[in-house]
Amino acid sequence: MIVKITSKRQLMSPAQELDGLNAGPDDRIPLNKAPDEPILLPRRIDYSKLGFLIDKIDTDIEPFDIEKFRGEPYHPSLRD
Repeated sequence: MIVKITSKRQLMSPAQELDGLNAGPDDRIPLNKAPDEPILLPRRIDYSKLGFLIDKIDTDIEPFDIEKFRGEPYHPSLRD
């Protein structure tokens, strides 16, 4: 990932990279030093804060199986 440093010393990053980190406006993303390169740490979901949504889940809808989805073939034109 390439980031841009503005004249105000702010870092700008591509939107899809920030989406992958689950980051939005005003978020703070830890930047850790590593021997070879810096590491951005994504935000983690605190599932304990999602309990109030349990009544919103439609029980008629089958849960999404990510492993099954990853195993399905895809059209090469959809890659990147």
